[in-house]
Formats: sequence, structure tokens, C-alpha cells
Amino acid sequence: MSSSVKDSKAAKLSTSQQLKGWKHSKPGLYVGIGSSLFGAFGIVRDVKRARGEHDTLKLVNATVAALALVTSTALLIRELRQLGDDDVLLG
Repeated sequence: MSSSVKDSKAAKLSTSQQLKGWKHSKPGLYVGIGSSLFGAFGIVRDVKRARGEHDTLKLVNATVAALALVTSTALLIRELRQLGDDDVLLG
């Protein structure tokens, strides 16, 4: 294996490690919360469509999706608060 291939694999590994670390940083958590809130628009659309069609199964599906969205957002907010508690500069 040539040294350039080894170097590129090492660079990819460090990039993936950096992305995993970014996911648990403040900007990463804010992006996660924002994308969750953006997903709420699709759920609202699905609920309206299910009600319009009088389709109970689709309404249940949209409700379960909404509960999952609320839970994931709550988890992200909790992680953001814990991250803030660990920060000595925030007090």
C-alpha cells in the first residue's frame, strides 16, 4: 500500500472522528434541534392529510412520528443543557 493511500485513510478517519465530536458540540446540537423542528412541518402536513382523508391509521402514524420528534428534541435539549453545565465559562 502506498503512503498516499495510508495518508488518505488516516485523514478520513480523523474527519469521521471530528464529525462524531461535532455532533455533540453546541453547534451540532443546535443543528439537530433545528432539523427536528423542520421535520415538524412534515408531520403537520401528514396530520392534516390524514384528517382530510378520515384515515385513522395514517393519523396514528403521524401521531407516533410527532411523539418521536418531541422525544428526540427533548433529548437534544437535555444534552445541550448538560454540555452547558460542564462549561466553566458559562458559570
